Order: sequence, then C-alpha cells, then structure tokens
Amino acid sequence: MTILLALLIGVVAGLRAMTAPAAVALAAYLGWIDLSGGWLAFLGSLWAVLILAVLALVELVTDQLPSTPSRKVPVQFGARIVMGALTGYALGFAGGAALIGLVAGIVGAVIGTLGGYEARKRLVAATGGRDLPIALLEDAIAVGGALLIVAAAASGGAPLPPAV
Repeated sequence: MTILLALLIGVVAGLRAMTAPAAVALAAYLGWIDLSGGWLAFLGSLWAVLILAVLALVELVTDQLPSTPSRKVPVQFGARIVMGALTGYALGFAGGAALIGLVAGIVGAVIGTLGGYEARKRLVAATGGRDLPIALLEDAIAVGGALLIVAAAASGGAPLPPAV
C-alpha cells in the first residue's frame, strides 16, 4: 500500500507541484504520518505547513494565468519530479520503504505531468476551448486527491485517518 500511495502522491505533484508537499506537511504536522528521525522531519512543523500551503495557493492562482509556462518545460517538469520524489520519499519513509517511495514518487510525477497535460488539453478541446473550468477541475482533483492520499497513509490504507 505504501508504494501505491507514494506513486499517487507523485501523480498529484505532477498535476500541481506544491500541493503534494503541502498535504504531506499537513499530515506530518497532524501526526497522521511519522517523519521524526528522518531528514524530512521539518515538514511536521507549523512553519513548513504554512509556507507550503501559501506556495500551493499561489500555484493554484498562477496556473490560471495565460502567461504561465507549460508544465512540460524543463524547469516546471523538473520541479514536479523533485516534489514527487520528495513526497514519495516522505510517504515511503513513514511506511518503512523510503527509497521505493522515492522512485514511486518520481514515476508518479512523470505520469501526473504528462497525463495531466494530455487530459487537460483534450478536455479543453472537448469543451470548446474553455480552459478555466478544466483547470479548476484539475485543481480540485489535485487537492482532494492529496488529502485522500495522506489520509489513507495515516490509516494504513483504511478510508479515514485516526482522530487527532
């Protein structure tokens, strides 16, 4: 289950680079996942949660701007791979399989980046070129998916995290 969750959080990073680390930081802060004793323990701090949440919100807004470059340009693609690796590693670490989680997160980020691009392009074409509704749908999928993934990681794959 840990590998699947690491892959899926990577997919989220491919859709929205900062949403995945914001969700992982929130999960660590709430005690849903344990990153203590690892180099990512800082993600469990309130500061990390706040900074990553602001960055995720900024990304959600800037994604709607026509001047925003494609997610497939090297800098954008690279950032998504790095965030997929980081968040996959974090979920893998919490589940006892850090390096496998890292690889799964990278694979997921590539899938999310390329698959998200193709899905959005096709859905925009199918709706007559209206990008905003599709972009907002993609935002909702990324945010909702990230929260479901960290909730599943918290509960060992059960539907909801333990009460905090």
